[in-house]
Amino acid sequence: MTFSDLDALGKKREPFLFISDFEAKTLKVFLPKDLQKENIYFSIDSNAKYMKHGLTLQTKPINFQAYKEKFDKIIQEIKAGNTYVLNLTQETPVELSVSLKEVFTKVNAPYKLYYKDEFVCFSPECFVKISQNKIHTFPMKGTIDASIKDAKVKILADTKEMAEHIMIVDLLRNDLSIVAKEIKVEKFRFISEIKSAKKTLLHVSSHISGKLEENWHENIGTILESILPAGSISGAPKKSTVEIIKTTEGYKRDFFSGVFGYYDGETLDSGVMIRFLQRSENGYVYKSGGGITLDSVVSAEYQEIQDKIYLP
Repeated sequence: MTFSDLDALGKKREPFLFISDFEAKTLKVFLPKDLQKENIYFSIDSNAKYMKHGLTLQTKPINFQAYKEKFDKIIQEIKAGNTYVLNLTQETPVELSVSLKEVFTKVNAPYKLYYKDEFVCFSPECFVKISQNKIHTFPMKGTIDASIKDAKVKILADTKEMAEHIMIVDLLRNDLSIVAKEIKVEKFRFISEIKSAKKTLLHVSSHISGKLEENWHENIGTILESILPAGSISGAPKKSTVEIIKTTEGYKRDFFSGVFGYYDGETLDSGVMIRFLQRSENGYVYKSGGGITLDSVVSAEYQEIQDKIYLP
């Protein structure tokens, strides 16, 4: 299917689940009646109650020097003016004692997707919500271990994190302006808390909105395609940054850091596919990343990637 097929479904107000890979080149679309037979399950619930599960992961982090080589290349690209902020990600081998289906059932996240025993994601990050002719996005940039003393104060005062967040908010404002009018930053840099079996993390987000035309339903696919890939997990400027990602990371992201969402005939809600656990030829891998700017410190960025490997 293509994004224009989503326009046709939207025109008929027919509900669907869509799943797009990172580059928005592979699009999977399913009608609700077909999900169970396709072995696909999802949950979108920003108000879901947190439940303890006891699931853990054993990780095998990549060599620090291997990460540093990629990091250094990104810094050179920034100095050359080819990117200002880039989300550098990696695959980390993990050992999992339960099935992907059980992970999906037990972990906590506003956006959860289980896809054919190939991968499961449990994302805290919204991509876009559309309702009552308004589009909303909630870029998430900035993460800190909540157990650190004065963690909230420190993450909000961190100049590197502030600069990165501002760049992504500006990118998302520009993205929304492609498809909407009256773009507004509703709320700038607020804190959300994510719990896991081992630790609690604090994330920094912002809320941006815009006004859509009343016929947005019949253009729903066009709207999505116009603002993909998601700016928060690519970078700015988007086009050149995505090319740098493809030549630097050393693996193909596929559906990781893509987007999935559900249209119910009236509204759309979608999440960025981060916190991503995937079956590979040699076992399981967990894909995670973090934003790199000129002020980034390689040791801190390496640690952030490890901190994001968890089951919430």
